[in-house]
Amino acid sequence: MNLILIGPPGAGKGTQAKSICEKFNLCHLSTGDILRNEVLKQTDLGKQAKDIIDKGELVSNEIILEIIKKFISINMNNYKGFLFDGFPRSEDQADMLNNLLEEIKVGISKVILLDVDQSILLQRINKRKEEEGRDDDSEEILKSRLDVYLTQTQPLIDYYSNLKLLEKVDGTMEIIQVNQRINSILEAV
Repeated sequence: MNLILIGPPGAGKGTQAKSICEKFNLCHLSTGDILRNEVLKQTDLGKQAKDIIDKGELVSNEIILEIIKKFISINMNNYKGFLFDGFPRSEDQADMLNNLLEEIKVGISKVILLDVDQSILLQRINKRKEEEGRDDDSEEILKSRLDVYLTQTQPLIDYYSNLKLLEKVDGTMEIIQVNQRINSILEAV
């Protein structure tokens, strides 16, 4: 089973991904976490990515695809599939992911959209900044990331709807309710 979890920044993708991966033995592939780790280690990729992330922009497709290829090859035999969190963010990336998965003869089983209002996102981001101290959490960066999400990622909803893979979940419910809804969708796959 290979899943994609999409939604705006602060929608709860990371929280839900952990529960889903544990329940279904999936490997959590969070491009955001991988990039933050590279930034923390101050690798060449991390330094390059930090400049881009600090502006609220998206890292290039080429960099992300290389990270994903490497991650999949390392983890492929240890799990029943992957949960993609933070990728794809555009139709071009969706096509690139499809091509990559076709090479290894697997596909996407389901795409879960966590749907959350912008005002709630702002509250969540401010709370996360206080609790986790993430440098990429600020109102200014959130607004930039939301603009990018709306212009580039929002079309993925239509893209995956047309492929009959998209399931929309109300991300404003309690965490456990969101998780139960997602589990019921995935148990039917």
